[in-house]
Amino acid sequence: MNYKAEELRGLSDKDIHDELSAAHREMFNLRFQVSTHQAANTADLSKVRRKIARILTILRERELTFVE
Repeated sequence: MNYKAEELRGLSDKDIHDELSAAHREMFNLRFQVSTHQAANTADLSKVRRKIARILTILRERELTFVE
C-alpha cells in the first residue's frame, strides 16, 4: 500500500516494519522485472525507493524522539 507520511506516523512500529519488508520485497521483484525487460513501468522502481526512504525517515524520527 502507498501511505503518506502522516498515515505512516499513525501506524504501530510492527506495522511500519511490515510495510518496510513488503517494500523491500517489492523493490527486489521490480529490479528483476526491469533487468529482464518484463516491467511495464520502470518508474515504479523510483516510487518504491521513495516509499522505503519515507518509511526509514519515520523510523528514524521515532528513534530520535525516544532518545531525547
